[in-house]
Amino acid sequence: MRSTRIAVAMEQVPFDEVTTGAARDAGGWLGALQVAVVATGADGAIVRWDHAAEDLLGYTPHEVLGRHIADLLHPGADRSLGRSLWEGAATGRGVMGTVTAWHREGRPLDLEIWACPVPARHRGGTTVLVFAAEAEAARRIRGSSVVWDGLFSRSPVGIAVLDTQLRFLRVNPALEAMNGLSQAAHIGRRLVEILPDVNAADMERAMRRALDEGRPVLDSRRTGRTPADPDHDHVWSGSYVRLEDADGRAIGLAATLIDITAQQQAQLEADAGRRHLALVNEATLKIGTSLDLERTAQELADIAVPELADAVTVDVLESLAADGELGGGLVGGATLRRVAKAPLAGSSVTAVLAPLGRTLVFPANAPYSRALGERRPFVVGEFDEEAIVSAAAHSSVPAELLGLGVHSFMMTPLLARGVVLGLATFYRTRAVGPFTKGEVDLAGELAARAAVCVDNARLYRREHDTAAVLQRSMLPQHITPPPGIEVAHRYLPASDVNEVGGDWYDVIALEDGRAVLVIGDVMGHGTAAAAVMGRLSASVRALARLDLSPEGMLYQLEAALHDLAEPMLATFLCIVVDPATGRCRITRAGHPPPATVSPDGVVRLLDVPPGLPLGVGGVPFTTTELTLPQGSLLVLYTDGLVESRSSDIDARLTELTDLLTEPVPSLPALCDRLVTHLVPASADDDIALLVARVDSALRERR
Repeated sequence: MRSTRIAVAMEQVPFDEVTTGAARDAGGWLGALQVAVVATGADGAIVRWDHAAEDLLGYTPHEVLGRHIADLLHPGADRSLGRSLWEGAATGRGVMGTVTAWHREGRPLDLEIWACPVPARHRGGTTVLVFAAEAEAARRIRGSSVVWDGLFSRSPVGIAVLDTQLRFLRVNPALEAMNGLSQAAHIGRRLVEILPDVNAADMERAMRRALDEGRPVLDSRRTGRTPADPDHDHVWSGSYVRLEDADGRAIGLAATLIDITAQQQAQLEADAGRRHLALVNEATLKIGTSLDLERTAQELADIAVPELADAVTVDVLESLAADGELGGGLVGGATLRRVAKAPLAGSSVTAVLAPLGRTLVFPANAPYSRALGERRPFVVGEFDEEAIVSAAAHSSVPAELLGLGVHSFMMTPLLARGVVLGLATFYRTRAVGPFTKGEVDLAGELAARAAVCVDNARLYRREHDTAAVLQRSMLPQHITPPPGIEVAHRYLPASDVNEVGGDWYDVIALEDGRAVLVIGDVMGHGTAAAAVMGRLSASVRALARLDLSPEGMLYQLEAALHDLAEPMLATFLCIVVDPATGRCRITRAGHPPPATVSPDGVVRLLDVPPGLPLGVGGVPFTTTELTLPQGSLLVLYTDGLVESRSSDIDARLTELTDLLTEPVPSLPALCDRLVTHLVPASADDDIALLVARVDSALRERR
């Protein structure tokens, strides 16, 4: 043939022909010819190209891998024929044909090929193996019985021929090696007779199906142990094709077997790795959503069940749970408090374990103390009667856990920044084997994530408490306004989930009877903001008594901010008021505007130039003068009172003025009303509020 021709028409070739004449021809390629071995994926793309293929057609693997096998045909050939040949093999039929390929040097080359499917589940489909040899050379040896023998004996794939009673007629050396039995031990016997330690009954059902239905059975899994390796389990992929006579009657079965233990193990490890990675990613999102110790511990327990364990408890050092400190060492044992467990309900295992809030004391030689002291996991792979002997004398819980089916557990320390905070204990009851090294490492990752979050909460609480104490100590302890002025004030720190800020207020009486009303807010949070607030408040008291103008005072305060090592900004509002005349001088530096309430109940926000916060620099401050009627109220506040993430600032200021229009019996009652109505249960920011009544009559009453 000088154009593409198919030696066997594009229809199924009876397998008995393949195993006799045609198969002997194909087998001869392995016995006496240079044979190219090519493999394609389920889509026909070439995935293997050996040295013999390169020698035969001239193409390097780099030039052909990924191309469709039909692309190698003669350019003038009908490519559908080549594709049909491959598709026939891909669908489970062993086929043979003669095609004209195109050599890399640009010349046609007649090839005889034999294609057969090989299951490759881990690759996502069926791999088609194509054996190819030069047609002219193949024709010279056609008919030789050595050909089929060569294919049978040299194949790395286990091959067997069985009769219709599923008794072995012949096995090749590869199958002898897999089974650890000679060919003589196979002949005339069934699989269930020679290999009792594999799932032989399942395999024979698959063979019988291939015989009865006439359709190949691909990738039927054999699992278990054989005399070749009696100490280890293996996994094999078997395929079965019915052998027929010329009239289509079943005369036996051809079986192939490939050991895929390594691939299966790799697949299992890859699947476990993906699950573990997904769990770590989930832990990143769900552990540490708050700065609350108990909640973080419960998040750890919930994440680990049921993917890693069937029950989990989390215990932290008693001193940490009680007051946020780590306490002494662990030389004499460990005192822990149970802060989380999962499942919280519906688990017989967690039901027998100590409840939440219980304090647990362990001696120095107890597993809990050892895991904490040695700072490494303590794993009991086989939890059995022998494992609980030492603990049984002190507690009945280990025996109860054993009776409930716990067969493996591990304790993992909670370590953060080199400090031991507690530990998590993981219990397993399902029949999935003991905890593996990978699972121990995974538990360590989850525990480390939770430990850092718990330690962050501890450190935050310490800083929050320090800042709160510092701030409260720097707020005025006793405010004594001059005659003619009555004041009330409130300070509310941010909620526990928010950091303390730098809000402050003060009333400074001057010798001439005037008073300086000030309120400010250092931008930022924590100890640094509170410390800067303290410096500013002390500076204001000193500067006010020097009788500086309001704008002069602000320039001095800004200079004090510039002296800091780290730049800071602060808003500030200063009102110098003379109660005898009601005259006020007002200066703002980026602070919310003050409000006034006249004696007849008219409320307004004073239109005073806003200015820029202290610390910006380069912008002059201006002072506005006005006179208030006797009996008027001045309302000074920080932004925490009126700002809200869910409302516009103008709407919040309207709420403030509306509340000021309603009569109240006293200034403290007015402060309480404003705070109650404007501040949610969990404030985002600190709040300072100062209300002053200016009335000369108050001077006379004193």
